[in-house]
Amino acid sequence: MKKAIFYHAGCPVCVSAETDLLNLIPSNEVEVVHLGSEPQKVKDAEQAGVQSVPALVLANGNVLHINFGASIEDLK
Repeated sequence: MKKAIFYHAGCPVCVSAETDLLNLIPSNEVEVVHLGSEPQKVKDAEQAGVQSVPALVLANGNVLHINFGASIEDLK
């Protein structure tokens, strides 16, 4: 089964969203990607449809933009 992917940039909004998300979804069902630590994955996030972080890309490809922490453009 394909995992959901939670993209974030490490800002307080993102960290709070990650904490809340991991309280709702088991950690073995979601991959957490910190784009500040893994800038090479910004392109993957963008191709998945992420426009801002924090964002959750569901296994079916739908993107949920949780709150506006940073634009994907700001992370390039």
